[in-house]
Amino acid sequence: MGALTPGTSTTADRSPVRGRGEDAWLGKADLHIHTSYSDGMADVPELLDYVEERTDLDIIGIVDHDDIRGALAGREAWAKGRYRFEVVTGIEVTAIEGHVLALFVEEPVASLVPLEQVVDAVHKQGGLCVVPHPLSWLTRSIGARTLARFAGSFDGIEVACCSPAARVSLRRAATLNRRGLGLAEMGGSDAHFLQAIGSAYTEFEGRMGAELKEAISGRTTRAAYGPPIAWRSIGVGHMLRQTWRGIRATPRAMGWGPTARSFMRRIFHSR
Repeated sequence: MGALTPGTSTTADRSPVRGRGEDAWLGKADLHIHTSYSDGMADVPELLDYVEERTDLDIIGIVDHDDIRGALAGREAWAKGRYRFEVVTGIEVTAIEGHVLALFVEEPVASLVPLEQVVDAVHKQGGLCVVPHPLSWLTRSIGARTLARFAGSFDGIEVACCSPAARVSLRRAATLNRRGLGLAEMGGSDAHFLQAIGSAYTEFEGRMGAELKEAISGRTTRAAYGPPIAWRSIGVGHMLRQTWRGIRATPRAMGWGPTARSFMRRIFHSR
């Protein structure tokens, strides 16, 4: 499969799966969304209402930086409403080697520790580990050598994402995955603004969270792009405020000292 570009999908939009019966539909999941609990610019109620009214996503994943509170708040608010989509709880965990999406978790996962500890903690909860914005030099990302060492421990890898930090390295990451890693191909928006939600997503057979989890574990997911982000509608000032929030996200959650020391430790870990 060639490299994906925004506005493209690996499958027909909302189409039934051939040979699987009329009830087998491809669901859409964006599992990389941030809220104001970390560096996202929308609070939980705003986010849920936007997904309900402005997208056709079947599942979203809330994965704030080093903090599960946003995900739990999202699920609680979702349970009290009448939403047509599901919410997956997660965290974007900062391991020494880079960021990891911990999905389908219920408890906090330790940050600023070696990747092996993060992966073990997630899997002990019955969760899944997905590599976001792989190989990127613009943000704290898992590098090629670490990907190779932990290929048997990760469950999925983002190969479609509209984040500027991700776009610089997605083509290379997709090639590495096809040539040997063999991880579930994922799409995620890395949305920090409402307008970005669903700009990239994961296709899977089914509509429910349990079906999505099974598809990731079975390596049957596919990455896709949704409508392009209207960056002008967000505004430069809003984007600058988000950038400042992003710089402070992990230090705010973990402390400036531990965060700085983790960067020093990262120097001595292969990327």
